[in-house]
Amino acid sequence: MRLQCEVEVRSRLLPTCGLRGRAKGAHALLSLGRQPDRPPGRGGPSAGHSVYLMVCTARDRAGARYKLKENIEQFFTKFVEEGKATVRLKEPAVDVCLSKANASNLKSFLAAVRLAHRGTDVEALPLSVLVPAKTSEVEKPKTKMIITSRRDYPLTKNFPYSLEHLQASYCKLARVDMRMLCLKKLRKLDLSHNHIKKLPETIGDLVSLQELNLHNNHLESFCVALCNSTLQKSLQFLDLSQNKIKALPVQFCQLQELIHLKLDDNELIRLPFKMGQLSQLRFLSAARNKLPFLPSDFRNLSLEKLDLFGNPFEQPNPLVPSIQLKIPLTLLESAARATVNYRIPYGRRLLPSHLCEDLEVAKTCQCGNACLSCFIQTTMTMNLHYVAHTVVLVDNMGGTEAPIVCYFCSLTCYSQFLDRYLQSNR
Repeated sequence: MRLQCEVEVRSRLLPTCGLRGRAKGAHALLSLGRQPDRPPGRGGPSAGHSVYLMVCTARDRAGARYKLKENIEQFFTKFVEEGKATVRLKEPAVDVCLSKANASNLKSFLAAVRLAHRGTDVEALPLSVLVPAKTSEVEKPKTKMIITSRRDYPLTKNFPYSLEHLQASYCKLARVDMRMLCLKKLRKLDLSHNHIKKLPETIGDLVSLQELNLHNNHLESFCVALCNSTLQKSLQFLDLSQNKIKALPVQFCQLQELIHLKLDDNELIRLPFKMGQLSQLRFLSAARNKLPFLPSDFRNLSLEKLDLFGNPFEQPNPLVPSIQLKIPLTLLESAARATVNYRIPYGRRLLPSHLCEDLEVAKTCQCGNACLSCFIQTTMTMNLHYVAHTVVLVDNMGGTEAPIVCYFCSLTCYSQFLDRYLQSNR
């Protein structure tokens, strides 16, 4: 049995003593095997065998060997799920500290070490041959893999668990390979130029994922489960360009660590309603979509670069509003407005889920108050330099303005807006 991980051997007697010729926390290959207790005498009986733990590193490929039978004082396995453990030996008095191991492999290895300590028959143990390690076995673990063709894609071998950057482009993948979703150290995943139609919810289990590139696939949606996953705290770069996405869910704006978002060349008919909640967003491109206007929350963004070229933006007309106002307001509307305006706590334990969803997408009037299903809606022109330092021209005419939706909670608010608009256009 063998295990690849990082190892530090600490002496409990001499603090400066360690594994011969090995740097602290070096990558190592651990082997569990047997060897004779003593060389047999000429013509004498054959020697007995004991189980040993051998630790090989790049500087010491011959390996240091430790006898295991009745020689383990204690196991420390509190953090075994994180790939960490310590085996405390009696003779010599050292602690063998393991880290950065595959958790599943580490558990199996420690189970075999326990059996060896108890003196289990060597024939029943999964032992390896105690031979010096190869250079490839003790070199630093692979952290980056780039695959750019179908023929190079690994079909029978697993991806190295240590990968932090994986690119699998032009591989004709119809779905995300589930083996990728076991790479807990993955920070960058590039699946561009494939045929992926749907994303699995388990991508959200990649707790370290910072960059996700899905450029030029066949995606039609971005699922709500990913918006509610650990990606909320890790994802900084997302490329969904050149797909077939028509709309993003409201929950998309819970990915509040996003810095760079690319949505070019899709079929978007609207941007997420609460777009302004993406407070970290600095680079946004949604060129060549089907956007007729921008959401009202868009004005809360603070971008370095914005590209909305090639969208069929409608000509705004503040004088022709869409009136969905009921006078007097319904009791439901009044209660909902009060809940949002006075920040009254609510949740699915207190209210039906459909009411919670309505409250989460409450619209904001120009006066700052909320409105849900009773409002006046219109569009007005906004210069995009208001939200971005650099703006790619919206059209071939050199324009940097686009229509943005405005909501009003009452006739009074709309009348005040209309007065200001007419005065400014005299």
